[in-house]
Amino acid sequence: MNVPIRASATAALTILLTAGPASAPAHAQTDLDCSDFAFQEDAQAEFNRDPSDPYRLDADDDGIACEVLPHRTSPAVTPTATTFPQGGVNAGVGGGTGPAHLEGAAGVGLALLGLTLASGRVLLRRRRGAAAGQARR
Repeated sequence: MNVPIRASATAALTILLTAGPASAPAHAQTDLDCSDFAFQEDAQAEFNRDPSDPYRLDADDDGIACEVLPHRTSPAVTPTATTFPQGGVNAGVGGGTGPAHLEGAAGVGLALLGLTLASGRVLLRRRRGAAAGQARR
């Protein structure tokens, strides 16, 4: 195997070993949906903690989170028919939100670190090979 192919393989393996294990924890963040709350007031409290609404608790952007949930003061409502969600992730009824900016930056940083380490290894091997070639002459 010649040096450029070996260097490319080493770089790819290093990137996979450094960035690969970090990708699963990056997506393992807590995702809240309207179904995680019993009452609208609880969902509203979570929404008020972070008005940027990363969990999409306010599907129609009117400032009221999880409007379909019962209020603490309202009588219990028995559903007459089972309904299915009609908006998916955009309506705040499930799915992940993807990696946050910090997690994306950490992944890129790990990939760059892996690439730097692989490049350093290649340069070190070349220098040692050049030094060995000089010693043979």
